[in-house]
Amino acid sequence: MQVSLQWLRELVACDLPPEELAEKLSVAGFEVEEIVDLSARAAGVVVGFVESREAHPNADKLSVCTVSIGSDQPAQIVCGAKNVRAGIHVAVATVGSYLPTVDLTIKPAELRGVASSGMICSLSELGLAESSDGIVILDDLFQRLPAVGSPVGPLFGLDDQVLELAITANRPDGLSMLGIAREVAALTGANLSLPAAAPSIAAQPLPVAVDSQNRIEAGGLYSVTELSGIQVAPSPAWLQSRLERAGLRPINNVVDITNLVMLEQGQPLHAFDAERLASLSGGSLKADQLDVRPARAAERLETLDGNTHELSDAAWVISYADQAVALAGVMGGANSSVQESTQRIWLEAAMFAPQTVRQSARSLGLRTDSSSRFEKGLPVEVTLSAADRAVQLLQEICGAQLEQRWLHGKSDAKREPLLLRVDALHNLLGPVDNGSGEFGDLADETIEQILSALGCSLESHDEGWLVQVPPARAMDLQREVDLIEEVARLVGYDRFASHLPDPVAPGGLTAEQMAERRLRAQLASAGLQEVCSLSLGPAHSERPGADPAARVALANPLLADYSHLRDSLVDDLLSAAQRNLQAGRSGFWAFELGHVFDATAKGSPQRQQLTGLISGARQAELWSSSGKPVFPDYFEARGVLQQALQAFQLPSEDRRLTDNPLLHPGRAATVVIEGRPAGFFGQIHPELAERFDLPAASYLFQLDVPSLLSAATRKNRWQPSFAPFATVPASERDLALVVGSDTASSQLLQAIRKAGKPLLEQAELVDRYDGEQLGSGQCSQAFRLRYRDAKRTLTDAEVDQAHQAIREALEKQFGAKLRA
Repeated sequence: MQVSLQWLRELVACDLPPEELAEKLSVAGFEVEEIVDLSARAAGVVVGFVESREAHPNADKLSVCTVSIGSDQPAQIVCGAKNVRAGIHVAVATVGSYLPTVDLTIKPAELRGVASSGMICSLSELGLAESSDGIVILDDLFQRLPAVGSPVGPLFGLDDQVLELAITANRPDGLSMLGIAREVAALTGANLSLPAAAPSIAAQPLPVAVDSQNRIEAGGLYSVTELSGIQVAPSPAWLQSRLERAGLRPINNVVDITNLVMLEQGQPLHAFDAERLASLSGGSLKADQLDVRPARAAERLETLDGNTHELSDAAWVISYADQAVALAGVMGGANSSVQESTQRIWLEAAMFAPQTVRQSARSLGLRTDSSSRFEKGLPVEVTLSAADRAVQLLQEICGAQLEQRWLHGKSDAKREPLLLRVDALHNLLGPVDNGSGEFGDLADETIEQILSALGCSLESHDEGWLVQVPPARAMDLQREVDLIEEVARLVGYDRFASHLPDPVAPGGLTAEQMAERRLRAQLASAGLQEVCSLSLGPAHSERPGADPAARVALANPLLADYSHLRDSLVDDLLSAAQRNLQAGRSGFWAFELGHVFDATAKGSPQRQQLTGLISGARQAELWSSSGKPVFPDYFEARGVLQQALQAFQLPSEDRRLTDNPLLHPGRAATVVIEGRPAGFFGQIHPELAERFDLPAASYLFQLDVPSLLSAATRKNRWQPSFAPFATVPASERDLALVVGSDTASSQLLQAIRKAGKPLLEQAELVDRYDGEQLGSGQCSQAFRLRYRDAKRTLTDAEVDQAHQAIREALEKQFGAKLRA
């Protein structure tokens, strides 16, 4: 919202310097992003009078002008404009002035051998037009001119300053000059001098069909005012100036008046050319031909910006004789726009539902001044008063004559007063500085003064006040806590005491939080870099096996690529790896720990996952391979993950996995922790690696974080325990077995440890062999076993007995045979 300081001071008697006013507004919630000083555009530019004009002796297209600029001697200026002549008043940029629009500092110069001291300006050089055919002749624009040598800025309104405000979604009143004026009055205690309310206009019912009535009532209100005798012409200079300072381009007096009222009161309006509407229905103009409806599929409409849109049923239109003439609350149609020949108009003032306008604008990728106001929500009480104000201006400026008004819907809403309890206010806000350094509760008089300044009416109540909120603030002041917030905001947050809760309780991390932080640190120390990606993504995933119904759709997505919540972390990791490797990196080792969302899940759709990708060589290891990239094999990559998990002292087991579409069917495993599947690890599928341009030796793992943290935080899991060093010797034996090729070593180790109790101290796999001499479907696995008794030296017979028990258990469970 661009706020002209001159216009604002006409509405509220505030003479604060712009910087101080900007500070107050920013602290109160209306952030001032920039203060634009318009006077800088014309600093050093004065009114000049061309006394004579002579042809340049050395150039056909240049003129040598003698220009009076109010100094003792006239200035000689070389000008290239075709429309320069003697006897006219012009805008002259004097020597030393700077024109920011064209980034030019005026200096004495010599053009084709003739001295020139200054420059005669065009409108574009003053930032008042996009382009100009020649210099600006002040006599053609103004009937009365100031004395020669006077600053030219005030003639064009370049003596103003503009505040650029960032308006939050909960303050639609901030999108109007009246709303900003009320805010300034409440902040500074200055008096308001708002325009007098225009005379209200009687209305008759709008004759529409029943289905149209339902659609209009869902939005709120729809009115049309017919005016005749319109004289379309350029707007007065003051009106054009106000629009330009607000960032709007003047069109003609009718359209400019609707825009002016929108800026002043916050209510968008639209003017239809009544005769052009009549031509759509064969020449007759009837109110019952109006309709508010969803657009039909493939219906087309050319809007005022000159673009033709193909509509969908997500867009809502205003139609006449079943032909779309405007996008409801967004933009008018070219087939009913006001033109120079327009003499009769229908002035539309409506209240459309915010979600309807937002849906329409988003479906076409349009965002206008009108739609931004409707989307935030407007009070219905403002609609007809804004239309009355526009009618008043149309009568004054365009010579319009009021014919009639049609109305459907209620123009006022019954709002119950809010109960503001004194105790609730004091309990929530706490003590405030009374100005003398002492703290205490806010005085009732201060509370009443603040709320009254906002336009609220108060009635005493046993617990406090019954507060009637003004229509302009009805969209954001809907609860008791909203009123308390307004009091705090206008008192100033810096005046409230800073105190700690009583009693003060010590803080700290939970066991799960500590475990999660430790997990991140262990993965980082293992060589993986943590990444963070957006939780939003497209409707469909590119990864194999993705369930299209799993992704949770957003109700109001900003873009199609960010319309759903992610259901996996894999997609973003693969894309990140692809970008990094294409950028010349030799490898991508990364992990992400975040939430995913599954619409098809039982219970809560939100789940925390850990996903990692080991792709390519690790950059820090190139020194050990003479600069040649060395890609990890399956077991090295699995060891990286195991290094991170080892810090939690969690027993894990890998079980063969063949049905995961993301992974190579022969090089994948289910990671089992405490006997329960917790995720997977494996080499990514060759087709997936090819699709993302990744090396074949790329490994992916995914773990369920709640299961992992639950196991990691069991009692005494991290507590170190002391075990004395052994004082007796151990006995080691090797055991080589022939088993089926599909027998996992982890299964054999589990059986060995169980059967070898209590003498077996350690068991580890030392060799695995596949060969023709073993036969098809067979392999040899060799284990090294260590036996020990903590109190005495074992005899060979005792070791043989424990060793034999292990052999018998393996033969019984797996059919294992001792390798010859």
